Amino acid sequence: MATRSVTLRRGDARDIEMVATLTEAAFDPRYGEAWTRGQSLGVLAMPGVRLTLALVDDAPAGFAMVRMVVDEAELLLLAVDPVARRRGVGTALLRAVIGECAAAGIGDLHLEVRAGNDAVALYRGHGFAKVGERRGYYRGKTGQVHDAHTYRRTIGS
Repeated sequence: MATRSVTLRRGDARDIEMVATLTEAAFDPRYGEAWTRGQSLGVLAMPGVRLTLALVDDAPAGFAMVRMVVDEAELLLLAVDPVARRRGVGTALLRAVIGECAAAGIGDLHLEVRAGNDAVALYRGHGFAKVGERRGYYRGKTGQVHDAHTYRRTIGS
């Protein structure tokens, strides 16, 4: 099997259809984690928000959305199309976000993730440590609630 390279590029509001399609594919509706197209578009318009798109063989494979404010940042969303998982897409996106944060002088990068989400291994593998918990934060379509865990990674001092 040939290794395929991941290409990253900056995105913006013109890429909202790609973001919406990837969000729908990446987030299982049972958990209530996905943002709507309108929510994503609204967040993209906020100051300090950056969107990075990942492509594999010119096909959309994932994205990361981060918001930087002064010396802190939050990874708002990281989504990888299920057919592109475990192929380095999430790692490439996360490394890009960490690199952007370092270049911007960010001290700490924060994120939240549903308890039990497979992405926790990716985050821990890149130096994130659990710092908090929000009980019953996510509500799925069937009404079932799921906890969110908050993580932090120090970028600079």
